[in-house]
Amino acid sequence: MRGRRLLQQFRMWMPTMPLTLVSAKNATPTHPARAVFRTLPRMTKHEIKEYLTKIYQLPVKQVNTMNYQGKRKRLLTQNKPVYFKYKDFKKAVVTFDDSLQDVGLGMRILELEEGELAEGGK
Repeated sequence: MRGRRLLQQFRMWMPTMPLTLVSAKNATPTHPARAVFRTLPRMTKHEIKEYLTKIYQLPVKQVNTMNYQGKRKRLLTQNKPVYFKYKDFKKAVVTFDDSLQDVGLGMRILELEEGELAEGGK
């Protein structure tokens, strides 16, 4: 019985809301690392920060959000025009602590780099 209570204390609720990475920039000497995400409009700054820190263990310093209305479009067909609208979304700009320098985008293959260095040295 005691073990069940202990598990309930450490159980965390995380929203089933998508968080899509749009872009990311590594840290520079003057600016910290940043990433831009798209999410549903109902997700708050606190939920975004909790999501990134608890699931991905990222050191989030600050979250800025902006709401966007989905664009309205008109498609001209033979009979009559068809109107539709894209979904609304929220853009979240996440600033990380100084402990995170590289956001991990891109991949380096050491074997290829060593081969290029060997060829360049000939």
